[in-house]
Amino acid sequence: MATTQPQATADLVDEHGDALASLPLQLRSFGQHRRFAGPVVTVRCHEDNALLKQTLAEHPDAEGSVLVVDGGGSLRSALVGDVIAGIAVERGWAGLVVHGAIRDSAAIDALPIGVKALGTNPRKSTKTGAGAVDVEVEIGGVRFVPGRVLHSDEDGVVLLP
Repeated sequence: MATTQPQATADLVDEHGDALASLPLQLRSFGQHRRFAGPVVTVRCHEDNALLKQTLAEHPDAEGSVLVVDGGGSLRSALVGDVIAGIAVERGWAGLVVHGAIRDSAAIDALPIGVKALGTNPRKSTKTGAGAVDVEVEIGGVRFVPGRVLHSDEDGVVLLP
């Protein structure tokens, strides 16, 4: 899959206006890439990261894509840590947007990837494999549909029409 070059989200909003969806959540940025973009792949999982890890390791559209993780906004346990983020780097993912918590933030900051998340929690998640992949998810009133193109930078996260 071809790599999508990140564009400034403010410029995209100016260009597309109301046709573009802008995620209203104040996410924290982690990883070396503060700007990233690519087609969306989704995972819905609540306090359980086994399916998320499997998706990062095995999804056929990994290269250049952005994994949007609907963790239900839970901050009780982390869905992504340095090992899982490392898998994303190895497989060529452009970035991760996590509606939930991450851990190992200092280690993730050293990785060549972009990660947006609500916050951090050192507690591990469960590993049952519950959840769904490549389904439409709604986060902050924005519908993330697999295949649509996401851009993320210092100002936020937008989804092209």
